[in-house]
Amino acid sequence: MKIKDIEVIWLDVPMHEIAGRAMERSQNGWSISEIIRVTTESGLVGIGENLPGYYGATKAESIARARGQNPFDLLWDDTLGAGLQMALFDVAGKAAEAPVYRLLGNKIRDWCPISWWAMDMPPEDFAEETKRAAALGYTTFKQKARPWWDVYEQARLTSAVASEGFSIGYDFNGLLIHEANAIPVLAELDHYSIIGLYESPIPHGDFEGYHRIRSKTNRPIAVHYGNFGFMSRSAITPVDWKKYYDGFVLDQIGAAGILRHGHWAEEANMPFWMQTCGTGISTAMGLHLGSVLKHAQWPLVSCVNIYQNQLITQPIVVQGGYARVPEAPGLGIEFNEETLKWQVDSPEKPNVDALYAVVRHDGNRTWYTDEMGPAGYWNDFANGSQPICEHGVRLERWDNDGSPEWRDMAQRVQTAPVRTRE
Repeated sequence: MKIKDIEVIWLDVPMHEIAGRAMERSQNGWSISEIIRVTTESGLVGIGENLPGYYGATKAESIARARGQNPFDLLWDDTLGAGLQMALFDVAGKAAEAPVYRLLGNKIRDWCPISWWAMDMPPEDFAEETKRAAALGYTTFKQKARPWWDVYEQARLTSAVASEGFSIGYDFNGLLIHEANAIPVLAELDHYSIIGLYESPIPHGDFEGYHRIRSKTNRPIAVHYGNFGFMSRSAITPVDWKKYYDGFVLDQIGAAGILRHGHWAEEANMPFWMQTCGTGISTAMGLHLGSVLKHAQWPLVSCVNIYQNQLITQPIVVQGGYARVPEAPGLGIEFNEETLKWQVDSPEKPNVDALYAVVRHDGNRTWYTDEMGPAGYWNDFANGSQPICEHGVRLERWDNDGSPEWRDMAQRVQTAPVRTRE
């Protein structure tokens, strides 16, 4: 069996209103889904998906290298990129008349836990997203916790609308900076029983900081597996990782890496969740991986909930916080050809043209160009130049209205953040 053709298609998939409004500030490119369609000489078709705005676009060199090859010879080559590798697994499973999980290992679960996800947003929007998540069968919600929003109000409003047994995880992406900031913030958040987990409160390599944080909270602490050398550090000096963390996030790009890290977590007896971000196509791959990894016990984060369409003919349904692993050959899903109406010519989609102000409870404002740029609000907080997680703080957006005032402020913030007062 040989690969005859590989097609790359970019779709600009509409997002749900609240999610789209949050994403367009700094992650607008996530609406672009890169579909990889692999066709063999015998006419079998495999489908894969990649988010170029997150993982980077599939390389032309990878496509050229795969053409003319037997898909089975390339399955474990993570360098091909997630979308192309996914399509190869799909077509290989169809050729073998077997679901993808049978190519990955021994299935140990038929249903995998799955989580709702959202980019940072106002506390009121988090509450609305929580209600929608519960209505669609989810029981967990991974929320971004950011020091430019009131994280305590976020927890309070989420708690007020959540159903019994609903749980959220707070992902700080290291923005609490160090344990001196983190311990009082988490101590106050610990009063909200809905919070079930904290992810990356401080930078991952601060082992002693994590040790102190874990002694002060009874909530599990999760960090990203691949951000520093677990295996190499353990090989040199045996490390009791449970002194510092309770589990991991696996965001490795590629099936071989995910399986390798997942089996290591099993040896260490530590749970984890995977991040296979995309629509229903990527979610299906995540379910197959989760079905064969024993310690994939924390809910899969696929971000499928942010899209209005899963791009598959039979959408994945969540029931009681779990989704069923597909059983049909390959990924077990069928690409929805009608969604080709969203095809675009480029994987690039710029963020909205706007300025941003972090507004403190006392009316002091700090203006920024954007989130992630050199003069963005992320760097200002990460550098310790703003208070961490104050009550009443909020982020405001000023869209480019063409006014002289907007142009003047846009020019001023190019050099450094600008402080003003209401």
